[in-house]
Parts: sequence; structure tokens; C-alpha cells
Amino acid sequence: MATSNTGSSAVHRNLGKTSFSRPSPTENGSTRHDSSHTEFHSEDMVQWARHVERIKAEVIELVKVQMSEILDKALTDSLKSLSQSTHSDAVGNTHSHTDEKARRHRMEDGKVFVVRQSILDELFEISHIRTIYHMFIAALFLFIISTLAVDYIDQGRLVLDFDLFFYAFGHLGTVIWAWLIMFSYSLLGPYHVLSQWADLYHHFHWKMSVSVATAVTLLVAQMGILGYFPVYVVLHYQLPPASRFIVVLEQIRFLMKSYSFIRETVAAVLRAKPVKGEACRFPTLSSYLYFLFCPTLIYRETYPRNPYIRWNYVWRNFAKILGSLFYLYFILVRLCIPVLMNESNRPFSTRTLILAIFHATLPGMLMLLLGFFAFLHCWLNAFAEMLRFADRMFYKDWWNSTSFANYYRTWNIVVHDWLYYYAYRDFLWLSGHRLRPVATLSVFAVSAVVHEYTFTMGFGFFYPVMFCLFAVIGAVFNFTLSDKRKGPAWNIIMWTCLFIGQGVQVCLYCLEWYAQVHCPRTGTGFWELVTPRSWTCKI
Repeated sequence: MATSNTGSSAVHRNLGKTSFSRPSPTENGSTRHDSSHTEFHSEDMVQWARHVERIKAEVIELVKVQMSEILDKALTDSLKSLSQSTHSDAVGNTHSHTDEKARRHRMEDGKVFVVRQSILDELFEISHIRTIYHMFIAALFLFIISTLAVDYIDQGRLVLDFDLFFYAFGHLGTVIWAWLIMFSYSLLGPYHVLSQWADLYHHFHWKMSVSVATAVTLLVAQMGILGYFPVYVVLHYQLPPASRFIVVLEQIRFLMKSYSFIRETVAAVLRAKPVKGEACRFPTLSSYLYFLFCPTLIYRETYPRNPYIRWNYVWRNFAKILGSLFYLYFILVRLCIPVLMNESNRPFSTRTLILAIFHATLPGMLMLLLGFFAFLHCWLNAFAEMLRFADRMFYKDWWNSTSFANYYRTWNIVVHDWLYYYAYRDFLWLSGHRLRPVATLSVFAVSAVVHEYTFTMGFGFFYPVMFCLFAVIGAVFNFTLSDKRKGPAWNIIMWTCLFIGQGVQVCLYCLEWYAQVHCPRTGTGFWELVTPRSWTCKI
């Protein structure tokens, strides 16, 4: 039986092998069909896998952005609550209701600095965003090639003339010594005056007299060195536009930084209760010196710091700033000057104005993006890296704004923080936390006046374009296009308004510049100085 079963098993195995090795024609066709179906299915699987990878990348990026915002908010809230609890434990329960009000504006309740990167640095790690950045670089090369080609066709040789640069940045020696005077005063003046006041305030019986004398001294010094002196330098030496803007912007920066130092230091001295016989604790000069250069307008004795400096990152940012200046030069030479110079030669009319505005929208928007990238990203990040300043949130994702209220808050965080803590919140505190709309309007008024002053001193003529855009149109948009507006359509509306606004600025300032050249003033009367020449100039 065993032999029989073994032989039968062998026969069955041989039959099985034979039937498997010699399939029928029908089975061959079925096999080919299954093979083609398998190949088709595998192609679908590859395409599906690629689609899933794309979706996964998008989901990961979205979650990353959302988690970053949530963690920033959670960290900020936790630091605030920690500082509040620490202060409460130290003080105890002996304070009255008046002390609770006084603590509302203590330093710990202000801006909290944390370690974080700039948004563009995070976005540039994504290949798709880097491609958009590369497209702008390609456009710069295109401007250079087109300029060289036109010069070669017109003059028969390659010409790359930068006379406009040399003119705009002329008198740099005057700019440097004027800056040194403003810097020396900003460093030593407020610091030594406040240090003397702090020593006298807690050891002198006439506290009010000492405080008033100190306030008057600081006010006179601020108005003289940081108020009158830069204006004198700009007007007396007839500086060209770029040099004017350097002096005026540094004047404003030193004023805002010194005010923040005074505001925070005075509040700390008033809160301090030194032991009898001991000097009042006062900030060190090195901390104030660091503050004058670090990219923030809110004074703190210490900031979060990075462990080392990435010098390659610093040089790359300065190279990007230089590239942005060349970009601006080619935009002016190729897109602005030829068009608006011709428009300025025509009689002023509504048609001429509208055409000039729409011609200026594209270069105006490019200038806005270049100014944002060169200053708010590259310049501030370069100084932050050199000083190991770790909080790099100089702006937020303003390009995603669906309202102008959000755009104003996210475009320039550095200036917004200063206006919020020292203009808006202090106004609310003085008014007993009433009149919030009035506080908002006061911030717009301050911003409009400063912007108009900057452009008036920079260009050398008065044309209240910036004042109207900020104090009138900006305030209206802030209340009408509020945070309640959501959706892609409102983002499109916001960008459309930005395009038109930039076109209005570039157009009107360029037309007025050429009108001032072709039709100079004949007198020094008030109306002669404040009336735009482009309204009456006829060539």
C-alpha cells in the first residue's frame, strides 16, 4: 500500500507539472489579459501614490503653519501668566485696587519676546515658494539684459549707467557725521539724565519738582538734537533723496527707541522700592546700547539670544539688499521714468491722471514688495543675526489678509508693537479704557503725520498723498474692511486696493517731482509751499 500510494502521488505530481507547463490557448489569452491588467493597475497605483504624496505635503505644510501659530500663542499666554503669577506671589495680597490699576501697564504686560524665525525663512524651505523667489531673480536678469540691449542698439556699445544711484546717495559724508551726532546723543543723553533722576527721585523730598525738571530737560534735548538738528542738516546741505531718507528715518528710529527706553525705565523706577541707603536699580548702559541696534522698538533689559552667529546668513541677506537696490533702479529706469516723464509734459487733466496711475500700478507694487523684502526681511534679519537676537517675527503673513485691519497689524510688526503699546494702550489707559474708536483714530493720525513728514522731507516738497491715504482712506478701510470679512474674494479686494494705492503714490509723487523741476517755485509764501506744482505747471 505504501508503494502504491507513493507511485500514485508521483503520477499526480507529474500530471500537475505537465498541465502547468502546457497551458491551453484560452489560458494563454487569459494570462496576457491578466498581465496587461496588472500593468494598467500598477500605473494607476503610481499615479495615486504621487497624488497622495502631494496631498500629504500640502496637509503637512498646513498643519505646520497652524501649529506654529497655536504654539506661539500658547507660549505667549503662558509667559504672560507666569510673569503675572510670579509678581502676585512676590507682592502678596496687601495691594489695594489702585495698585491693581497701576500694574496694568507694567513691563511684563507688554510684548513678550520668544525664539522664532521669520516667516519667509520658513517658507523658503519649501521648493514651490523658492521657485517664486527664483522667478523674481529671473525678472531682475531680464531687466539687466533689456537695458544692455537697448543701450547697445541706441549707442552701439554696452552701457550700464548708475548715475541715478550716485545722485540719490550723494553727500554720504554729511549723512555719516549727522548720524554719529544723533546716535551719540540718543545713547548718552536720555540714559544719564534718567539715571540722575532715578537717584534723586527716591532720596529727595521734592519728587514732583525733580520729575518736572527732568521732563523739561529731556523734552528740550529731544527737540533740539532729534527734532531740529536733522531737519537743519537735510535743508541746509540740500541732500539728495536717498540721503534725505536715511537721515529722516534714523531720526524717527532714534526718537522711537529713546521714547521706549524713557517710557519703560520711568515706569520701572516708579514701581521700585529701594531699601534705605541703597541706590535704585537702573538698567546698564550696555543693555541700552544693544537695544539701539537690535531690530525692535520695545525696550527690555534682556532678550532671547541665539547661541552663535551664522555669518553666511548675514552676507546672503546683505547681498539680497544690494540686489533689491539694483531691482529698484531698473524699475525706475525702465518702467517709471520714461512713462511718467512723458505724462508730466502733458497738460494736467483727468484722463492724463488716470492713465498715469494705471501705468504706475505695476512698478508701484514691485516697489512695495521690494521694500518689504529688503528692509523688513533682509535688513532686520541681518542685524538680528549679528546681534544673536532670536525673536525674528518682524512681520506676519500680511499677504493672506482679507481685511485692511489685519493687514495693518501684520505688515510691520516692529512699528505696530510700538504704536500699540505706547500710543493705543496708553491712550486707553488715560481715557479709563473708554473711547476705543478714538484711540484707533489717534494711532492712524500719528502714523499719517509721521509718514507725511518722512516723504515731505525726503522729496523736498509737500504733497499730502501719504496723509490722505493713511488718515482718511486707511482709517475708513480699517473700519469697513474689518476682520469680519473672510474668504478669498476679500483677499483679492485687498490686493486690488494695494495695487491702486501704490499706483496713486508712485504716479502723484513722480508727477510732482517733474513739475518741481520744470516749474520751480517763485516765492516762499505759505500757499506757494503747500500747493502742488503739478496742478498748475504748464510746459
